[in-house]
Parts: sequence; structure tokens; C-alpha cells
Amino acid sequence: MRFMLIILAFIVAMPATAHQLKASVTTVLFNKRTSNIELMHRFYLHDTEHAVEHLFAGGADIISNKEDQQRFVDYIESHVALQTLDGEPLVLKEVGAQVDGKFFWVYQEAPIPKDIKGIRMSHGALRDLWPAQVNMVNVEGKGKVKTLHFTQDDTWLEARFEPANTAVEQTK
Repeated sequence: MRFMLIILAFIVAMPATAHQLKASVTTVLFNKRTSNIELMHRFYLHDTEHAVEHLFAGGADIISNKEDQQRFVDYIESHVALQTLDGEPLVLKEVGAQVDGKFFWVYQEAPIPKDIKGIRMSHGALRDLWPAQVNMVNVEGKGKVKTLHFTQDDTWLEARFEPANTAVEQTK
């Protein structure tokens, strides 16, 4: 009987600990069709709700208040930056944001520089609020997918692209 009570206590406690990890996922897509680098940041809506409570006074409402959503977008934009490997800033332009189910999405873009060989990125969103926040970034559209993990004291990380295969097969 005692064993059953312990199991029941664990089952009841599980939903309370289901979302302890603070994490976001960003896709940096080199879109050849649009000639843009497209950034798609995905945050748990639950995390954004807690963040706006800390960031903005006056009971912010990230779900239905467009002004509060814009303030959160502005916050994200102030904590994300791209550069070429040479340190040349890539100016990110806001594209939009949306609530989608249990996620809040923020979209940005920048023109793809000619002959880019990699990027340097800074992604400190929510890390000033929660030091354990992890921001994972997948860089796609330039060879193999590269993944960057922003944790602890990471400020700038880089993804280098493999040179395009220029070898021509010779036939006999």
C-alpha cells in the first residue's frame, strides 16, 4: 500500500515539473529563393508569459495584446545579432511574430551577403532573466545543418560552411 501511495505521489507531481527547462529553438535558414537569411525563433508561450511579467510592468498580456507582443519582439531583437566571420554586422529586419499553440514565434531576415563562408551569432534572449536558459540554433541551407547551443556565458558562436564541391568528375 505504501508503494502505491509513493507511485501516486510521483504521478501527481509530474505535471508540476513537466516544463522546468528554459529553452528556445531558432532556425537560421539561408533561403536561395528569396536571397535572404531567415530567422525563426520559437519560444514556449509559458516562458514568454513569465518573461513579460519580469520585463514589463503593468501586467503584460503576451497572448492577446499586440503591443505587449511587439515589446517582446523588440526585446528579442535587442538580444540577437548576426555577423559575417569577419565581424561585419548583418542587419536583421523584423518580419513579424505570432502565437501558435503553445509557442510564440518571432521572425527576422537579412540579405545573404555574397560569398559568405559562415556566420557569427549572438543569442542572449531570456538568458538575462534565467541563467539556465538554453538557446539552440540550427543553421540550414548552406551544406550540412550546423547547430549552435547558447548556454551559460556563451556570447558569440560561429558556424562555418563547407566549401562547395567544385571537383568535376572526369570520365575515361
